[in-house]
Amino acid sequence: MERPVLRLGAIVLAGGTAVRMGGVDKASIEWRGRTLLEYALDAVTDAAEVVVVGDWVPTERPVTFTREEPVRGGPAAGVLAGLDAFAGAPRHVVVLAVDMPRVTMSTVDRLRDAAEGRDGAVLVDSHGRRALAYVFSVEALRAARPDAEAAYGMSLRALLGELDLAAVPARGDEAHDIDSWDDLA
Repeated sequence: MERPVLRLGAIVLAGGTAVRMGGVDKASIEWRGRTLLEYALDAVTDAAEVVVVGDWVPTERPVTFTREEPVRGGPAAGVLAGLDAFAGAPRHVVVLAVDMPRVTMSTVDRLRDAAEGRDGAVLVDSHGRRALAYVFSVEALRAARPDAEAAYGMSLRALLGELDLAAVPARGDEAHDIDSWDDLA
């Protein structure tokens, strides 16, 4: 059976170790009355299908949960596991860390616009550092894919090294992530 073609899919990375937060499941952390996963799902509302790479938690929106094998393989392995879990075949995919609640649909729209004609786009902070908020051409991402053994522990920078990515400057604090309990203030 051929998979339906989707214009946009989304991968939410929620399977990290949260070491600086005592190993808590970041997807379930509440910030301003909502879970971090709820914020991430709001940012990717336009995606026809969403894959969450992490442990199952209840959601109002239907999503597919998956994990990289073996677990704790890092963000590159998580992205590739998410890519493999789509029921449909997206042309473009949003990749977003669950701990970035200030990323909105507007942020994703800017990334999508910047990715036109390129392999993708990445949100960068005021110092030019990449945040874990991307839009990719699935074709380009698949072309960059290493074998499964090489993907485990691989950094995103190594996976994406050859891709032509537009840098999208963050507005305000949208590139800020939640890495410690103090970040929730």
